[in-house]
Amino acid sequence: MGLDRLAALHGVATSYSPSADVTVSVPDDTVVAVLAALGVDATTPAAVRESLAAAESSARSRLLPPTLVVWTGEPLPGALTALPPGTTLEIALEDPGPAPPTRMRIPADRPDPAVSVRGADGVRADPVDAVDAEGAGDGTGVPVVPAWWTGPPLGVHRLFVRAPGGRSATGTLVVAPSRAPRPPARSHGFLVQLYSLLSARSWGMGDLGDLADLAAWSGRTLGAGFVQVNPLHAAVPGRPTDPSPYRPSSRRFPDPVHLHIESVPEYGHVTDRATLDDLRQDAAALGDTVLNKGALIDRDAVWDLKRQALELVRQVPLTPGRRAAYCDFLAEQGQALEDHALWYALAEVHGPDWHGWPAGLRDPRSEETARARGELLDRVDFHCRLAWLTDGQLAAAQRAALDAGMAVGIVHDLAVGVHPGGADAWAQQDAFAHGMSVGAPPDAFNARGQDWGLPPWRPDVLAASGYAPYRGLLRGLLAHAGALRIDHVMGLFRLWWVPEGRPPTEGTYVTHDAEAMLAVLVLEAHRAGAVVMGEDLGTVEPGVREALARRGVLGTSVLWFERDWAGTGRPLAPEEWREGCLATVTTHDLPSTAARLTGDHVTLRHRLGLLTRPLDQELTADAADTAEWLGYLTRLGLLPEGEDDEEGAVRAVHRFLLRTPARMTGVWLPDTLGDRRPQNLPGTWDQYPNWRLPVADAEGHPVTLEELAAAPRLHRLMEVLRPRGDRPDPAG
Repeated sequence: MGLDRLAALHGVATSYSPSADVTVSVPDDTVVAVLAALGVDATTPAAVRESLAAAESSARSRLLPPTLVVWTGEPLPGALTALPPGTTLEIALEDPGPAPPTRMRIPADRPDPAVSVRGADGVRADPVDAVDAEGAGDGTGVPVVPAWWTGPPLGVHRLFVRAPGGRSATGTLVVAPSRAPRPPARSHGFLVQLYSLLSARSWGMGDLGDLADLAAWSGRTLGAGFVQVNPLHAAVPGRPTDPSPYRPSSRRFPDPVHLHIESVPEYGHVTDRATLDDLRQDAAALGDTVLNKGALIDRDAVWDLKRQALELVRQVPLTPGRRAAYCDFLAEQGQALEDHALWYALAEVHGPDWHGWPAGLRDPRSEETARARGELLDRVDFHCRLAWLTDGQLAAAQRAALDAGMAVGIVHDLAVGVHPGGADAWAQQDAFAHGMSVGAPPDAFNARGQDWGLPPWRPDVLAASGYAPYRGLLRGLLAHAGALRIDHVMGLFRLWWVPEGRPPTEGTYVTHDAEAMLAVLVLEAHRAGAVVMGEDLGTVEPGVREALARRGVLGTSVLWFERDWAGTGRPLAPEEWREGCLATVTTHDLPSTAARLTGDHVTLRHRLGLLTRPLDQELTADAADTAEWLGYLTRLGLLPEGEDDEEGAVRAVHRFLLRTPARMTGVWLPDTLGDRRPQNLPGTWDQYPNWRLPVADAEGHPVTLEELAAAPRLHRLMEVLRPRGDRPDPAG
């Protein structure tokens, strides 16, 4: 019982329920290892007793939790209203300016008169709950707050309290809007893996110039409201580079491999034109091998050419205005960018995994690292310059999207974590749990569970820092985003930790302060004016979707998974879908629609030895599932082409999505051409070319952006989604 109690106090689960009627106990060794990663000794019974006594004593004496959240227009948290009478509060604002700290005092003669919650403009705020934390209301349905409370502005502040008798405490106070920004209107848009979309001018893979062009064209021509891309995080360098965009070196900064070289302003002033022309010819040849000769996208070869070109571009002096803009960028990004660039400079010398570097360089704050910073100043500046150039092209892509009339623009993607040997894990070592990896427990689809090889953040360190790493990450991603997709959004609530050397089946859940994580997310999204959506597919803890919806975070609904699971098990009627979601037919981890309709995805998995049942059984079950959906679409009048028309069926499933109330409808770009190949096949490594395929047509021939824009099949599909003046808006 002592170990269970100790684990509970630190947010570590000792059991979990994969289904409503099943409870699985977590091995004690796992619990001990996870507690150790959180800085808690539980290796012996005596250690458990000592750690438990310390934790319980701290809990009893604590005036405040580490983080308090105040939602605009809602009652104060109970931890504030329960402070003893006579307590004084001082709030050091996140951005104080010339204003002194905000000071308050709880009257000694509580209970005191309460006031209605009002917004910053003095107008009564929209009620979310009709009572305050102490059960009182003002009789109008508007929540109330104590009269002594002087609400600080939105932000992440430091709170200092002193109670009578000398007890004191400090904590983080997050003041956030009650909801994230809402999509301005119902919209549709493309979902695309950017590397896969080559244009005639690409250097072997899709780039930010192609993204801007896709957004401008689809917004103006097709009435699209957004383009969602894969994570553009900075990758771990080296040969071969891990092609997965979901296991980056850094989530904080983008990868310069996505730069469109010719759009860099200094490009036109390079004096060594002969070398630059040779690089362009090599890039054209590289693109030709992908588009016309069946080659896979070779990220390493692309970066080798772009790096050489950027070394030449860097020799061109910046104009005064460009120099000033670069200096502003360096000042804004501060230590985070300096550490990021230094890691890449050190990786050029010592390799891409900092665990193998000389001992002194493994600590970003050591004397040896400080000396290396000076010795590698030129290379540090080069990598800072790359981050600046990439940031500029990200901004240009979003401007192009908004100029084309898009309601949202570019939707960026936040991966679950980072590579353990990469830049973020080096620069923020204290924030990560050493010896742990994020994954997933066993479920109906994977009896062995999953280990993703990504170190998790320590919830206690995040809270103690005022969520500084998380806030910096969000601000960087939201700077040029119309919306942000959060992969495995359930990770804001809890993550499955797997101790190093153990199978995923021997992991356990570790909880975050979900309210604090959500509040910081909503706050930063509000500041950026950006929509937030979460990938909430698979096993989702009860209450998570409701908590996300309450805060305006959209979910993800995939057609094939939307069934009446609590009742008949049949396809869910369109009117029963949730409004707050991105509705799609498929995703990057699932078969394309054409492959699902034809059963090609089953035969592919059979060829790779991934099926758990005989091929004929899998094909029969898959065909029955597809037939049920097609029959339902026919009964709804959405499949006039007939069930044997594959292209018609692709249009039909998108007609169905428009029947739902979903705020956003996503079209997987390869579906517009009938591409049958998945971009990623979970459960494979080198058996399948994950993350390396160009967008192709139904015959598997790669298609350029220019060809895609003119493809009749694409336009036939998009006519289904684009409202026209001579037909009613599907939202009606």
